Amino acid sequence: MELKNKTIGAIVAENFTTADIFRKYGIDFCCHGNVDFEEACAKAQVPIENISKELESTNGPTSTGADFSHWPYDLLIDYVLKIHHRGIRREGPDILRLLDTVVEKHGAAHPELTEVRTLFQHSLQDLELHLSKEEEILFPYLYRLFEAADNGLYIEPIHCGSVSHPIEAMMSDHSNEGERYKRINQLTNNYRIPEDACNGYKLLLSKIKLFEINLNEHIHLENNIIFPAAIRIENELQND
Repeated sequence: MELKNKTIGAIVAENFTTADIFRKYGIDFCCHGNVDFEEACAKAQVPIENISKELESTNGPTSTGADFSHWPYDLLIDYVLKIHHRGIRREGPDILRLLDTVVEKHGAAHPELTEVRTLFQHSLQDLELHLSKEEEILFPYLYRLFEAADNGLYIEPIHCGSVSHPIEAMMSDHSNEGERYKRINQLTNNYRIPEDACNGYKLLLSKIKLFEINLNEHIHLENNIIFPAAIRIENELQND
C-alpha cells in the first residue's frame, strides 16, 4: 500500500479495514480525512513506522467485504440512505431511552453520564435535520448529477449555483458531530466499562460505541468519496 503523499481519507477509501487501525490510534479518518498521512501521524504522536506496518498487513477492502472505492456513486448514496440513515433513526431513540435508565441508576456515582446523555440527545436532534437536508435537497440532485455524467446528459445547476455549497454545509455538520463524539469518548474513557457497571450500563456503552463507528463510516463515505466525486463531476460537466 502506497502511503506517502496520501490523505487519511484516501487511504481508508481504498481499503476500509484501515479505518480500525486509524481509530485505534485516535486518528480521525472521516471529519479530518483530508489530512496527509504523515501529518496525521505526527499530530497523533504515532511513529509512522508502527502504523505503516499495521496498515500494510490489512488484507481486504472492508471488514464486511465491500469495496466502497469501486461502487457506483448512486449505489453509495443508496447504501448511506438505507443503512446509515435508517440505522440512525432506528438505533438512536433506543440508545436514548437506555441512557435515561442508566443515568437514573448510575448518575449519582457517574455524573459524567448526564453530559453524555445531553450530548447524545443533541446529536440525534442535529442528525435528523442533517439527514432531512440530504434526503430532500442534496441527494436528489446528486442522483441526477451522476446520471447526467454517466449518460452524457445536460443538467441544470443546483439552485444555489454550485453543489459545493450544500456539501460544505453537510461537512460542517459532520465536523460538529466529530467533536461531539470526541467529547463522549473523553467522558466514557473510550467506552471503558466501570467496575460497578450493570449489564444495562455495559450494553449502553457498546451501543453508543457501535453508533459512533457506523456514523464514522457514514461520514467517511460522504466526505472522502461521494462529495469529492460530485464536485469533480460538476466541474467536468461545466467545462465540457
